[in-house]
Amino acid sequence: MATSPPYPTHPSGPAGGYVFRPTRWWQRKSVRYTALIGLLGLSGLVILALVREQTGTEGFLVGLGLAVLPVPLLMAAFRWLDRVEPGPWKNLVFAFAWGACAAALIAIVANSFATRWIATATADPTHADTLGATVIAPVVEETAKAAAVLLVFLFRRRDFTGIVDGVVIAGFTATGFAFTENILYLGTAFGTDQLSGGSGLASVTAATFFVRVIMSPFAHPLFTVLTGIGFGIAAFSAEWQRGRRVLVPVVGLVLAMGMHAVWNGSATFGEYGFFAVYAAFMVPAFGLLTWLVIWARQRELRTVREELPAYAAAGWLTPAEPFVLGSMRARRVAREYAAHHFGKAGARSIAEYEVYATRLAFLRRRGRRGWAGGDFALRERELLFELWRRREVARSAMGFAGREVGAGGWSGYGYGGGYGYGGGYGYGGGYGYGGYGSGYPQPVGYGVSAYAVYNPYRS
Repeated sequence: MATSPPYPTHPSGPAGGYVFRPTRWWQRKSVRYTALIGLLGLSGLVILALVREQTGTEGFLVGLGLAVLPVPLLMAAFRWLDRVEPGPWKNLVFAFAWGACAAALIAIVANSFATRWIATATADPTHADTLGATVIAPVVEETAKAAAVLLVFLFRRRDFTGIVDGVVIAGFTATGFAFTENILYLGTAFGTDQLSGGSGLASVTAATFFVRVIMSPFAHPLFTVLTGIGFGIAAFSAEWQRGRRVLVPVVGLVLAMGMHAVWNGSATFGEYGFFAVYAAFMVPAFGLLTWLVIWARQRELRTVREELPAYAAAGWLTPAEPFVLGSMRARRVAREYAAHHFGKAGARSIAEYEVYATRLAFLRRRGRRGWAGGDFALRERELLFELWRRREVARSAMGFAGREVGAGGWSGYGYGGGYGYGGGYGYGGGYGYGGYGSGYPQPVGYGVSAYAVYNPYRS
């Protein structure tokens, strides 16, 4: 029987110098959630009134019906990227609501004020509109959208672990922002057609729909994703790399502003300037960023395959599970098996098992690189406990998926000597994966995890 590592003893009394401080009312979660929902709801009502005032009721309804068309497709694309370690839906709902309500309201108010101020100061409304579109709007809009990414990064840190999380949160925020903006533009175009008698393919509404919904539904997400990538890089940086954690998100935000400015300024580059910028700049940028985020997604799966063998060696996982958890196809097979044999509850249990195992792999990667925080051991135990709670359903489902997909001949990934005896590079000797030896320095003062070597639940 394996021996459990010593757990910290519960203190018999308060630590020296500790003074109990009751939670203030404004620090309660319920108060914060209520305030946030109230803020977003109020912003939504104000932006609804402003857009309806500018487009009219009929124009608003037409704009709403057309603007909603690309939203499910964009959401599905970003959700697909997030399938390796799906984030909570509440984070995505918050991001979309922030973009559609708060960020859109900030943009409308700030852009209008700045453009009017420039027009008054220069007595040149045309120049003010151009300057507002190419300089003011990119700065205001990208900053407003970046605020949502920053809030999730600060207050939902456990759900924000890398580039993919940053891309997804930024994408949902920008999708919400573009949704509201498209209602305004399409509704205004419809109002113009009503006054001029335009209809059909020659109408302003059709042209606006083609440019904003057909040609460039990805424009706003593309800009804001640069900010998300910056926060994603900061998320997996070490706590002592403060300069990198601050500088990289700022660089991402500046790049987002620059790309946004080029896109808005394309209309001033001549008759074919818009199409030239679209073909020579936007499409290649879209292709490059798409490749980058797909690469980051594959990198997450590779991390799972490389880090989880340590826990398989200790008996927390079966030998085939690192392969199954590192393959999207095998994961799907495991969920289908659980749904067939254990019902919806079983499928949900496997989905949760996959998420916890992925988070465990990411946590161990940070520890192996010396980037773990002070709560590494506690967080590792929490995740291992969640896995062990679901082991009955998981073992059979994962075993079937491994046989179905072909994990039988998989020899293991990662560091050290596989599942056998002997010390690998940077690991101490003994069975499986022990504490770190001389291979990797640990600035935080402890090894990656001595706990993973022991399984206190295994008999």
